[in-house]
Amino acid sequence: MKIMVIIAHPQLNHSRANQTWTHELKKHANIDVRDLYQEYPDWKIDREREQQLLLQYDRIVFQFPFYWYSSPPLLKKWFDDVLTYGWAFGPGGDHLKGKEFIVATTTGGKESEYNSRGYNWFTISELLRPIQSTITKCNGAYLPGFVTYNVNEATDIHLAEEAKKYADHIQTSIRALVQG
Repeated sequence: MKIMVIIAHPQLNHSRANQTWTHELKKHANIDVRDLYQEYPDWKIDREREQQLLLQYDRIVFQFPFYWYSSPPLLKKWFDDVLTYGWAFGPGGDHLKGKEFIVATTTGGKESEYNSRGYNWFTISELLRPIQSTITKCNGAYLPGFVTYNVNEATDIHLAEEAKKYADHIQTSIRALVQG
């Protein structure tokens, strides 16, 4: 299975968690890692190039810090620019049919803060529903995501363990992810 990880972190060099994840992913030959903020510092996304890249992979992972209950703005722009009517959805928009998508995110908050009684009132899964809806509208298979909570307080050892779990998660078969 060919996997592309699209990292959308506006300050990747300052993120211990996302850097640790990225270093772990680069150890795996079947995973290609891309940094949107490095590739598009001018925010001029090459739609055709991005669409062609999507066609080359079986699974696409969006990696980003959980940012004001959503993704960072360049990833939202990427969705808007790349997942177009007639290509990703609508008449003739079947290019992503059969593609698998995973969201991988980090948050400074504790897992216990993400529930109906917690500080954030909702689970991460509930807060990611707009991305899930986007993927399903585009005929993609939205698979269970991966979250590392409380990254601001995490030790380097914990982040390294989480990075290994993350790499394993995104390489797990669809059957195991859906049944697990």
